[in-house]
Amino acid sequence: MTQTQDWWVYRGTGTPHDGIRDLPPAPPWRAFRQGTTAPERVLPPPDTPDGDAVQRHLGRADLGARYQAGEREIHLVNLALHLRRPLLLTGKPGTGKSTLAYAVAHELKLGPVLRWAITSRSTLKDGLYEYDAIGRLYDAGLRNAGSLTGHNTPAPEPPDIGKYLSLGPLGTALLPWSRPRVLLIDEIDKSDMDFPNDLLNVFEEGEFPIPELARLGGKPQEVTTADRARVTVRGGEVACAEFPFVVLTSNEEREFPMAFLRRCIRLEIKAADAKRLAGIVAAHLDPPGTPVPEPTGARAKLIGEFLTRQRELGPLANDQLLNALLMAERGLWDDDTGQSLLRDDLLRPLDRG
Repeated sequence: MTQTQDWWVYRGTGTPHDGIRDLPPAPPWRAFRQGTTAPERVLPPPDTPDGDAVQRHLGRADLGARYQAGEREIHLVNLALHLRRPLLLTGKPGTGKSTLAYAVAHELKLGPVLRWAITSRSTLKDGLYEYDAIGRLYDAGLRNAGSLTGHNTPAPEPPDIGKYLSLGPLGTALLPWSRPRVLLIDEIDKSDMDFPNDLLNVFEEGEFPIPELARLGGKPQEVTTADRARVTVRGGEVACAEFPFVVLTSNEEREFPMAFLRRCIRLEIKAADAKRLAGIVAAHLDPPGTPVPEPTGARAKLIGEFLTRQRELGPLANDQLLNALLMAERGLWDDDTGQSLLRDDLLRPLDRG
C-alpha cells in the first residue's frame, strides 16, 4: 500500500476531497495573476455533469474514481501541481494515459476535464478560441437590409460580438477559475512540427489576447466556453488566476523540441499490471460505484491471457481486453470456437496484420 506523503495534494485514492486548498502558492516565476485578480472576476469551479455524455465515453467518469495510480505517478502529478508545469505522458497506445487526467479531476473536484484531441491540422488558435465572422456579417447584413427598407432604424451602438465568439479547451482552461481546471491535450505527437513550440508562449504567460475583442476598446463581452457556459471577458484578454493542470499525451511517434521538454514534467506510462487491469475492467463493465472485485472465471483467465500475449507476442491495447471480456460475458467463453475468436482475433497483437 502506498504511504501518503505530506506534500501530496493528489493522493491517488480515487476519493474526492478538498486537498487542492492545501496547494501552496505558485513559485514566483509561475505565479501569473494569482491573488491579484479582482474577487468578483474569479470564477467558481464548474460542477461535474452526471449525464450520459460523460458516462458513455469509455466509462471515464467511473474509471477516474477507480484509477490505480502508482507511487511514481502520484509523485509526478504532485510535482506538476506544485510547479504549475504541464505533465507530459508518454507510452504505447492503449495504456490508459489520458485516464490520469480524469482521475486527478475526480479526486480533487476540479470539474469536467477539458479535452482537446490533436490532429495533424490542429493549430494553437483552435484551442484558444473560434470567431464566427461569417455569422456576424450575415446578421449585420440582415440589420442593414431592415434599415434600408425603413423597418429597422435603431441608433448606432457599440458592436456586441461576444455571441459570435467561443473559447476552445485551452482558452477555457485559462479563464480566471478559483481552482485550476484540468486540460487534456490528447495525442500531441500527431501535431505538426511547430505546434509544441506554439504552445510554449501560452504556457509561459498563462494568458492570451483576443484581437476581435481588444479592438472594441476594452468593452466587456460575454463569450461561450468549451463547457457551453457564458462568461465575461474584459479588455479583450483571457488570463488565468490559477494555472491549469495540463496533461499532454504522446504515443511516442515523434520527438519534441528541447525547449518544450524542459518546461514539462515527464512521465512514461508503462503497460498495466494485473491489479490495474482489474480496476480498468471493473470501471468499464461493472455498475458504477461498486468496489473493484477480485477477478474470477473468464475475467481472471482473459486478464492472464492478455498479459501473457502482451509479454510474448507483441503490443496489445487495454480496449482489446475490454472487447474480449465483453464478448466472453455474452457467451463466447462457453465453447472452443468462441475462445479461439477471443484469443486469435480480439487479442491479436497490434503489430500483426
